[in-house]
Amino acid sequence: MTIKNAMTVDVEDYFQVSAFAPYISKQQWDSLPHRVAANTGRILDLFAERGVKATFFTLGWVAERYPVLVRRIVDEGHELACHGYDHTRVTEQTPEQFRADIIKSKQILEDLGGVEVKGYRAASYSINAHNWWALSVLQEEGFRYSSSIYPVQHDLYGIPDAPRFVFQPLPGLDFKEIPITTLRLGNTNRPCGGGGFFRLYPYFFSKWALQRVNAHEGQSGIFYFHPWEIDANQPRQAGIGVKTRIRHYLNLDKMETRVGRLLDDFSWDTMANVFLTP
Repeated sequence: MTIKNAMTVDVEDYFQVSAFAPYISKQQWDSLPHRVAANTGRILDLFAERGVKATFFTLGWVAERYPVLVRRIVDEGHELACHGYDHTRVTEQTPEQFRADIIKSKQILEDLGGVEVKGYRAASYSINAHNWWALSVLQEEGFRYSSSIYPVQHDLYGIPDAPRFVFQPLPGLDFKEIPITTLRLGNTNRPCGGGGFFRLYPYFFSKWALQRVNAHEGQSGIFYFHPWEIDANQPRQAGIGVKTRIRHYLNLDKMETRVGRLLDDFSWDTMANVFLTP
């Protein structure tokens, strides 16, 4: 039997990434050229061509400004999920602020989409060992799962010793944490779930890694990317550091073609269909 993997998109614009936060204030966002609706539309077209259904973790900020995009996501059979309101990392929020953020963003998405929002993904995978309380808050506010932990060593996020596959972080409660996919090589988890690593690695490695997870471990994988990652013509930011510049702009011109190959090489569905159904 072919194992299905979960295809996911984090719906945010190029200026909303955490790495740009020191350079672009949230007060500037509305004055900048917006490209998220057009880029997400291209992704929806790509999925429609191949009959792929995916989960769109969407910022409430984006949903408020592009309600037609939210309706298209739902109308075309994809899963609408929550990415918080304005990409504030959980590490920068108190429990009270976090609760208010997810209540607000969940309500916006459900009102616009007309569907229950079951899933949440933290900005920059910012749930870690120091704010585990966030998972309890999510469960209390009606979410069924989170996909907010990346079990890797990284300078911006990650819990290297977290479980690599779906687990219940809250004993006795029907709530799942579904980590981003990694490949175990030696004593280290290697990231193979998408984003900048997918743009950095040659395609054959990403394909081989996901095949290993499916065939040798018998597990479904998760892939994620952002609308701005298929947009090589996005406005370039001045004054950013070298590391940030490389991470953000590397191989943007190759991303859409690589994603298309990935869609053809594996079987895909939504997070809810892969991980919540019996």
